[in-house]
Amino acid sequence: MTDIHLLSGSYSRQSVAVGAAHVSADEELDGIVGCTPAMRSVIERLRRVAPIDTTVLITGETGTGKELLARALHRRSRRSTSKLVTVNLAAVPESLIASELFGHEAGAFTGAVQRRIGRFELADRGTLFLDEVGDLSAEMQVALLRAVQEGEFERVGANQTRRVSVRVVAATNRNLGEAMEEGMFRPDLFYRLNVFPLHLPPLRERRQDIPALAHEFLRRIGVRMGRRFNGIDPASVDRLMTFDWPGNIRQLQSVIEHSAILCDEELLHVPSDVFDHQHQGHAAVSSLDLDSTLVGHERRLIEDTLKLTRGRVSGKFGAARQLGIHPSTLESKIKRLRISKLRYRFVE
Repeated sequence: MTDIHLLSGSYSRQSVAVGAAHVSADEELDGIVGCTPAMRSVIERLRRVAPIDTTVLITGETGTGKELLARALHRRSRRSTSKLVTVNLAAVPESLIASELFGHEAGAFTGAVQRRIGRFELADRGTLFLDEVGDLSAEMQVALLRAVQEGEFERVGANQTRRVSVRVVAATNRNLGEAMEEGMFRPDLFYRLNVFPLHLPPLRERRQDIPALAHEFLRRIGVRMGRRFNGIDPASVDRLMTFDWPGNIRQLQSVIEHSAILCDEELLHVPSDVFDHQHQGHAAVSSLDLDSTLVGHERRLIEDTLKLTRGRVSGKFGAARQLGIHPSTLESKIKRLRISKLRYRFVE
């Protein structure tokens, strides 16, 4: 995710030429620039909170650049001379999360042959970025609450309480408000993490930024490939602008790289079938691409699924899982279609 940039610029049907995406120094913030009101709001809020040790919760769909935002927060904080330690909680087996966060003593469990320093200790006097915090179990939420609130914990297999000074920046692609309603996320931990929220909008809601993002990715890819591209042809720019980007900025980066590998010209052409390749491997229901269906059919499909799940959106038995799409994506559709989830809570 560290490759992801949130650059932006003006859009025209002219080819996106090398050097065309110029941004003034006043607008730039550690490589993060936004011409849309939503992104400008994110940048301004980041400027205000970065120098303060306030806990920050970054929300947004997968691929929107949450880790990049966390790195910008750290670089502009008073802790910038110390470490930024990152951990993706969704990538750590449940049985090892306590050891990953708090460390363990030798012999604490099978396979613990030596002492291990946890991420909280490693981040002492620095910043700890907890990605996918919404995936934590109830037990680990309690342990994390204490560490965030009191700055203290015990290594697994030890009795000694350790204290650290860590600024926590958390991130999630889940709707934690709904998770609280369903009893899957502790309200006290939510309010401790959500002191200062930053929400990254999906790429489909900031289409004005797509040409400059594509240009920046093309520049970087050209450097790696030892080639110089002069821009992107107008038909390809239109194609990029009209696609819905379920994978957000990360998917855009992938499409540009894919296209660059296939292109022998100095002006990049994005083939239409590259988007089909991007969808391969998705769940069958997801491949129906709800965004391309008629609004009436989309509404009926969502309402029928909410009826089956009694209004539940996320979780193992939620409507998002049944439809094969991300919970935050479904939430935006429900809001756009003005569907009330509450009416399905007590449907027999």
